[in-house]
Amino acid sequence: MKFNYREMLLSIILMLVLCNSVFSQKHHSFTIILDAGHGGKDPGNMYHGYKEKEIALKTTLKVGEFLEQDRDFKIIYTRTSDVFIDLEKRPKIANKANAKLFVSIHCNSVKNFGPSGTETFVMGLSRSGMNIEVAKNENSVILLEDNYKEKYQGFDPKKPESLIGLKMMQEENLNNSINLATKIQGNFTKKLSRHSRGVKQQPLWVLDAAYMPGVLIELGFLSNKEEGAFLNSDEGQEKMARQIADALIKYKNEYFGDGKNDSVAFEKSEKNSEKRNERTSSGDSVYKVQIGVSSRKLSLVPSNFKGLKNISSMRGESSYRYMYGETSDMDEAEKMEKEAKKKGYSDAFIVEIKDGKSTRVR
Repeated sequence: MKFNYREMLLSIILMLVLCNSVFSQKHHSFTIILDAGHGGKDPGNMYHGYKEKEIALKTTLKVGEFLEQDRDFKIIYTRTSDVFIDLEKRPKIANKANAKLFVSIHCNSVKNFGPSGTETFVMGLSRSGMNIEVAKNENSVILLEDNYKEKYQGFDPKKPESLIGLKMMQEENLNNSINLATKIQGNFTKKLSRHSRGVKQQPLWVLDAAYMPGVLIELGFLSNKEEGAFLNSDEGQEKMARQIADALIKYKNEYFGDGKNDSVAFEKSEKNSEKRNERTSSGDSVYKVQIGVSSRKLSLVPSNFKGLKNISSMRGESSYRYMYGETSDMDEAEKMEKEAKKKGYSDAFIVEIKDGKSTRVR
């Protein structure tokens, strides 16, 4: 019989496609925008010889380097050099890329050289204790742009009434933004012992115009000579960048999916999985369909399992086993097995779970 190289090649390609399943995750499936504040003719804050635009850029690039070690991330920078980028363009880059997160990195300053500490802002109109000065400083770059009155529809960053009148376009993303900001501030405090000034809501244009969850991080005060020296150092930038990246990875792992609905589904699935595991460890016997094994913990959302719902997991010594459905009826289990195979899990099989242990049925 003549050896068919074409068929062999097609078989190899098909095998590679099948291997590249949900358990290996799609490469670059989580797009994130890293926005280094200021740049070019806009230096940002400058004290004691420290320049915000330089520190923000160096730290932002380091965050990207850490995130690139996780192949799920696709990193898009608003700038990678000392150039001026219109404030209007920064969120547009994120919106065009359909990014899942927008992260803007800055440095703080005040006329009094004493204050220090990190703080992370999310979009929102906090009616009490609103720091108008911070909002003015971060929005003031608008005045450097050509035709800013036309671009921003009369928005004047110097007027409190303009700040208070900002339309909050991403209200549904606010909780996710706060969650991320809390993770970032927690890392700064717990792992670096940096003074935390908390998570705050402010009317910042760059966050308001982005259609996804976003945060604006103030790394610290350049007006504080000691803190400025830390942020200006390679070591300081590396430490701060590492903690930002760590928070972003944790956020991605928690909310990974196709949007808010998947985030809700993830939370519900996790709770349901815990309840099911408690029930099957108490002596009851149930059938499930094992669809795969992964060394990584995946969010239990339909988008991660080819649309299948009612997913649970069992943790082993070095891997997680993922199972579809749950029933005490074998006929129903066989139907679930067929459904899983139709979805592409050709190696799916039925397992019986009792006393917290699983046994393959066939």
